[in-house]
Amino acid sequence: MPNLGKYEITVLSAYGAGIVLILALIAWTLWRGARVRRQLREAEERRTRTHG
Repeated sequence: MPNLGKYEITVLSAYGAGIVLILALIAWTLWRGARVRRQLREAEERRTRTHG
């Protein structure tokens, strides 16, 4: 591991924040995708019931 000197805390904090934000974005994307798929499935079921 390179010696970052007096910037070590700042650099490692930035990396940590970046990783947390990327993981949060991935989780949000997966959650939203599941929600949209559920809504689409429900809309298709309603359409099938009304149009036989």
